[in-house]
Amino acid sequence: MLSVNNFSLQYGSKHIFRNASAQVYESDRIGLAGVNGTGKSTLLKIMCGQLERASWFTVAYLPQEISIELGSRSLFDEAESAFDEALAHQKEFDDIGRELAELREGDPALAPLLERQGELQHLLEGHDIFRIRPEIERILFGLGFAKTDLDRPVTDFSGGWIMRLLLAKLLLKKPSLLLLDEPTNHLDLDSLTWMEDFLLQYQGAMVIISHDRSFLDRVTTKTWELSLGRLTTYKGNYSHYLVEKAQRMELERAAYDNQQAMIKQTERFITRFRAKSTKAKQVQSRAKQLEKLERIELSETERTIHFSFPPAAASGRDVLQLTSVNKDFAGKRVFNDVNFDLQRGDKLAVVGVNGAGKTTLLKIMAGIEPASGKIRQGHNVILTYFGQHQAQELSGDLTVLDTVYHAAEDMTITRVRSLLGAFLFTGDDVDKKVQVLSGGEKSRVALARMLIKPANLMLLDEPTNHLDITSQEVLQEAMRQYEGTIIVVSHNRYFVNSFVNKVLEIRDGKATMYLGNIDDYLAAKQRSEEKSARPPKVRKENTNPVEPDSRDRKAQRRERAEKRQKLSSRLKPLKKKVAEAEKEISSLEKRKEELESLMADPELYADQQRWAEISKEYSTVKTRLDRQYLQWEKAQEQIETLEKEVE
Repeated sequence: MLSVNNFSLQYGSKHIFRNASAQVYESDRIGLAGVNGTGKSTLLKIMCGQLERASWFTVAYLPQEISIELGSRSLFDEAESAFDEALAHQKEFDDIGRELAELREGDPALAPLLERQGELQHLLEGHDIFRIRPEIERILFGLGFAKTDLDRPVTDFSGGWIMRLLLAKLLLKKPSLLLLDEPTNHLDLDSLTWMEDFLLQYQGAMVIISHDRSFLDRVTTKTWELSLGRLTTYKGNYSHYLVEKAQRMELERAAYDNQQAMIKQTERFITRFRAKSTKAKQVQSRAKQLEKLERIELSETERTIHFSFPPAAASGRDVLQLTSVNKDFAGKRVFNDVNFDLQRGDKLAVVGVNGAGKTTLLKIMAGIEPASGKIRQGHNVILTYFGQHQAQELSGDLTVLDTVYHAAEDMTITRVRSLLGAFLFTGDDVDKKVQVLSGGEKSRVALARMLIKPANLMLLDEPTNHLDITSQEVLQEAMRQYEGTIIVVSHNRYFVNSFVNKVLEIRDGKATMYLGNIDDYLAAKQRSEEKSARPPKVRKENTNPVEPDSRDRKAQRRERAEKRQKLSSRLKPLKKKVAEAEKEISSLEKRKEELESLMADPELYADQQRWAEISKEYSTVKTRLDRQYLQWEKAQEQIETLEKEVE
C-alpha cells in the first residue's frame, strides 16, 4: 500500500498541492484527472520515490517524455534487462548447485551455501525463468514490434518506439504499482487495444494519467481529481467521475444558494428589529447563530478553452478525389493504388499501425509531400493543414501574440487577442515567448494559429497531442458542429468517434474505406476476423428434386411463427425491466422535486440535523435515479438489438 498524507507543494505564490491525501491499495486502478498544468506528472514523480509505502510494495514509473539514454543493445536484450535481477539470482543459484555437488559431507562451506541456496530459491519463486523469452515476445509484439525487430539495436528506433520499449520493460517487471504518464501517446489503435486487455488482466495497482477518455473508462475503476492544488477521490471511471462531480457541484451550489438566502433573511431580521427591546433576545440569538454558522464556500473551477471554427465559403459537392495514388520511400512502397473521394461535410478518420503511412498520406493530400497518381480538389476548396509536430515547429523567439497575428489575414490585434483569450491566453500571457510555454500551451497556440485562416477542408494530424480531456472535448464539439470537411489522423478513439462518418484504414500498403465511426470500424473488423477464423462450410449436394422456390409455405410460416415466439420470450423479461425502471424513475423524480422544494426553504438551514438528513437523501435519490436511467437505457438497447436481429 502507498499513502499520500497531507502533502503540500508551492512554487512562489502558486500552490501545486494543498494538504493532498490519498491511498493506493492492492489492485486499485486509478485515473489521475485534471487540466494541463495542475501538477499531475509532478505527483506521479513524487509518488515514484518520495511517499510512504510498504516495504513489499514495488513501484515502476513511465514518464511522459524520454529522460534516459539506452545503449546499443538489441531490442530483445534491452527488454530482457527487465529480468536482470532474476537472471542474476538464477545464475548464482546454478553456480551454488555446482559447488555443492563437489563438496563432501561435513565440509564447513556446506552450511552457508545451503542457506544462500534457500534464500535464492525463495527469491526465484514466482519467476519462471524458462518463460522469459515467450513473455518478452508476447509483450513486444503486442505493443507493435515485429519479429524482425528483435535483433535490431535500440539506437535504430525513433522516440515513439523507444517509449514503447520502456513501457514493455515496465509491464515485464510486474511491479506492485504501475505509474503511467500518458502511456497511449505513442500507440496505434491495435497496440492500444492490446494494452487495454493486458492491463485489465494485470494483478497489481496502477495510477494512470491519460487524455484518452475511452482508455480511462475501460481500464480504471477509481478517479483522483487534481484541481487548484486539491486532490479529490471519486469512485468509478472517468465518465462516472464526471457525473458524480456534476452532482457534487449541483448539491454544493444548491446548499450555497440556500445558505446565502438564509443569511440575508437573518441579516434583514437583525437590521429591522435591532432597535426594538421586545425583539432583543431574538436578535441576539440570530446574531450568535450567524457567528457560529459554518459558511459554505463554492469550489473554484479551472478555466477551459472555448471556441468554434470560423465560417468559410462553401465548397462544391465533391471536395477531394484520390485516384491510383502511390508512394515510395527509399525504394520501398509505403502504399499502393489508394483510391477514394470525399464529399462536402464528410468527416474522415485515417487509422493504421505506426509506420503505415497515415501522416505521409495527409501530407500528400495537403500538397506537402509528392506522390504518383492523381489528387483533385473540388470547386472552391480552401484547405488548411495542422501537422503532428506543428506545436514543436513554432518559432520560440516569437511571442504568443506575434505567432498568431503574423498568420492572420485582415484581422486586428484586438480580434487576435480575443481569439487567444478563448484559448486561455489573457493579459500578459500573450506576451510570453513560445519557448517558455508547456507542451499543452504550445498546442493551443498552434491550433489558434490554424483557426485564424477560415477553411472548408481541414487536414489534422494528431490535433489532441498535449491537450487535456476538457480541451479535447471543446475541440471535439467544435468539429461536430463544423460544416466543412475534415480528415483527421488520431489515436484518440473517444475524440474522433463522435464526429467522423467514415474511416480509412491504411494496412500493408492498402487503403480500405469503412462507413461509420471508429466503433463501427472496430465492429466490422471483428466480424471479419471471426468470419475468417471459422472453418469453411462443407457444401452438401441438393438431393431434393424440388426447387427451393417451391418450399412448403406452411413450413415457412411455421418457422416465422417460431421466431416470433422465441423473440417474444426473450423480450418479455427486458420489457418488464423497462416498465419497472420507468415506474421507479417516476417515483424518484417526484421525490427529487419534493426534496429540492425543501432545500429551497431557508428555514431548513436553521436545523442542521434536518439539513444533513435532507441533503443525504437527495444525494441517494440522485444516485438511484441515475442507476435507473442506466438500467432503462441498457434494456432498451437490448430490445432494439433483438428486434434488429429478427428483421
